[in-house]
Amino acid sequence: MRICVLGTGYVGLVAGACFSDSGNHVVCADVDSRKVEKLLAGQIPIYEPGLDELVSRNRKANRLSFTTDISTSISKSQVVFIAVGTPTTESGALDLTYVLSAAKMIRENVKGSTVVVLKSTVPVGTADKVREVLKGVSHQVEVVSNPEFLKEGTAVNDFMKPERVVVGTQSEWAKQVMADLYAPYIRSGNPIFFMDNRSAELAKYAANAFLATKISFINEMANLCERVGGNIQEVRKVLVTDSRIGSKFLYPGCGYGGSCFPKDVQGLIHLGKEYGLGLDMFRAVHSVNEKQKLVLLEKMRKYFGSALSGKTVAVWGLAFKPETDDMREAPAVSLINELLKLGCKVKAYDPVARHEAKNFFKDQVELVEHAYDVLSGSDALAILTEWNEFRTPDFEMIKRELKNPVVFDGRNLYNRSSLENQGLKYYCIGQVDPA
Repeated sequence: MRICVLGTGYVGLVAGACFSDSGNHVVCADVDSRKVEKLLAGQIPIYEPGLDELVSRNRKANRLSFTTDISTSISKSQVVFIAVGTPTTESGALDLTYVLSAAKMIRENVKGSTVVVLKSTVPVGTADKVREVLKGVSHQVEVVSNPEFLKEGTAVNDFMKPERVVVGTQSEWAKQVMADLYAPYIRSGNPIFFMDNRSAELAKYAANAFLATKISFINEMANLCERVGGNIQEVRKVLVTDSRIGSKFLYPGCGYGGSCFPKDVQGLIHLGKEYGLGLDMFRAVHSVNEKQKLVLLEKMRKYFGSALSGKTVAVWGLAFKPETDDMREAPAVSLINELLKLGCKVKAYDPVARHEAKNFFKDQVELVEHAYDVLSGSDALAILTEWNEFRTPDFEMIKRELKNPVVFDGRNLYNRSSLENQGLKYYCIGQVDPA
């Protein structure tokens, strides 16, 4: 098929590259000329394992191209994906300016029967709004809702081997087009669900809100364990052996971040408000997570007391999760900002997010190139992201280099008794803090 993807951000770039890899001719169009120039020069703007190779291979095969010529791209395509940004406003609502602008471009440039696919994360009812913009077009144009379920760090594999594909459409013709388009990716038998637009739009929110709820649940239980003298790791063993609960997204830590969970939980809250529903559970999920991002700060205060101000804190991990450079809503950002407010100095290391950190902190944080470079002269080590390289570090070096032999672990990577045997104080999540 001839496909146009409007938007070369995370979703658009991954979708475009993956669709081209199955033989489609895909053009990814964007109004941002600098972004397009970088892509044409072979520079991938995001860190996503396997994506650079995928883009390179399909560009060489002339199946994938990048352009700012949006008009021509739309006019020559059978399927046009809208994958533009939908930033969150202060009220929690999503700004649909870019989505509706893309719809207007489609209306002005479509030259034949076209399926318009909403790939951006959008609130319920957006398909109706796009349909309204496209009203009056002389050609057959159908609006489809096709939410993405990509996990940063494994997005290429998630797209190539999806657990499920969700398609919202009222048109049998559009249904067949989408079935043909996704056929190569569901050969193993995973389902493609066809439903109405609004159900499809809501499905993405429901999935992410449920996963976020699991994380906030286990973190609340972890906090309770600390107060009553329990151990969340032991409690978790009981939970995960219950087939009704399962083990995924049930790890205690310093909170979730990224572009999806915070945004989608807030989006549901705003949607409920529009329809007169409090959705108190989702408000609690969000509130618990915001507090959890600063749980290590409270432990630092307990250890250092009033002397925390002026201390130097070494940080391992800045991205909200491993295998990505995404720092949006990352717990590390919340913690570091609070430490800076207290007058602390921060030295930080992340395997891939160093360039992103410069955008967040400017010159307020010392960013280093190697993990152990943060230790010298620092008063404590805080771990915010569970990168593999942090799992079995040189604890002797950590103790030797730190001014105070203390580790604050927001991802529960280590065994307390093992660290204590090496002379390190160890603060983690869900266990009573050391005396």
